[in-house]
Amino acid sequence: MAGEQTNRDSFAIQAGYCAAMAAPITTRIATVLGPSLTRDSATGRRVLDWPGEPVADALVLRLIGGLHALYRRGVPEIAPAFSGAVTDEAEVAAILHDVFVTHDAELLPWLDGPPQTNEAGRSAGLMTGILHLAARYGPQFEVLEIGSSAGLNLLIGRYRFDLAGVRPGPADSPVAIKPEWRGPPPPDAPVGIISARGVDIQPLDLSGDRDAERLQAYCWVDNAERQARLENTIAMVRAEGVDLVQGDAADWVEARLAEPQPEGVTRVLMHSVVWQYLPDATQRRIADAMTAAGARATPERPLGWVMMEPNRDLHRHEIRVRGWPGDTPMQLVALTHAHGAWVEALEPPYETRPYVMRAY
Repeated sequence: MAGEQTNRDSFAIQAGYCAAMAAPITTRIATVLGPSLTRDSATGRRVLDWPGEPVADALVLRLIGGLHALYRRGVPEIAPAFSGAVTDEAEVAAILHDVFVTHDAELLPWLDGPPQTNEAGRSAGLMTGILHLAARYGPQFEVLEIGSSAGLNLLIGRYRFDLAGVRPGPADSPVAIKPEWRGPPPPDAPVGIISARGVDIQPLDLSGDRDAERLQAYCWVDNAERQARLENTIAMVRAEGVDLVQGDAADWVEARLAEPQPEGVTRVLMHSVVWQYLPDATQRRIADAMTAAGARATPERPLGWVMMEPNRDLHRHEIRVRGWPGDTPMQLVALTHAHGAWVEALEPPYETRPYVMRAY
């Protein structure tokens, strides 16, 4: 169980992560809040008394999302801190203190659930993993995504990618995904996404303004390019729709893996920045279900697993791939920026260490 100091320390940890991702305003907000947050508001008290593991619970991101929402709504007193007009940490702390007191009731609900940080740029990392599977098993894929949030990455077959000159996806897509590429190019294999389905414990419905606002609030104020891409992807979801349902990840994965699989199609489970939010029992059920389904996989009906998840110790995100049939363990094939700004492909032989978010 965390205590006040552990909860305060989590702000410095998140600030380091934000700094590594070139987000100076968000870094400053996190840096300032750690030591300056007070018990003068119900929000402050709840943060300082947080009973869980604050880093795994993304406590700081929950709070900053709420503050960013106030900024996006035009709350004038928070603007100097979030626009970067004020950079002195003492002044920023004073601004935020007043905001917590004045807008306490608006901020408090942002602590109730984990961030919905759905990011279309992450599909660059996921597609990199799918390309590795396509080189092994062929071009046709049935995508299953857990933690889909608003379903932006369920559009993975409708985005236009440029990954070191490898260009899966329709050339006329309104959303282009072209990260800075480092290292060798990914496998140049054709990819066709014949279906994409997703589940989330609390999916966002982008047909209305409320959930769209929530998604945009978790897109950091520093990232103008991300915000512009998010506007375009929200428009795509509204125009074309996605197959997204509410449900428990383990229940859903077990049910989907039990369904008949078309011949010549690779069924692939994918997720990004989701695993840390799943209870241990849920993680075990999903891993066990994938292992059992992998044992049944054939060359005609392969199975894949692609994850893009954070390594908090190294301030990076890791793209790992597992495929069946085959005895090769899950492989670390690339590193990536959390929001897909860059992808760094690795050279074989690939590391096969099991994924761990953080070594405590």
